[in-house]
Amino acid sequence: MPYINVKVTDEQVTVEQKQEIIQAMTQVMIDVLDKDPATTFVVIDEVNTDNWGIGFDQVSQLRQHASLHKQ
Repeated sequence: MPYINVKVTDEQVTVEQKQEIIQAMTQVMIDVLDKDPATTFVVIDEVNTDNWGIGFDQVSQLRQHASLHKQ
């Protein structure tokens, strides 16, 4: 009974994209481990960018910094 936890930042992930993630992760378990999709669980956690860090910085700060340099 696989349990897959996918974490993404909460930046406009659509319902359709979430469904695609669930289907793709389930298919990986079928293809690689021959698991039953009926007992394969996929949970998607959306994490606020203030709560996600890369290196020393919050992702929200990195995104803001990047957008200022694009202008």
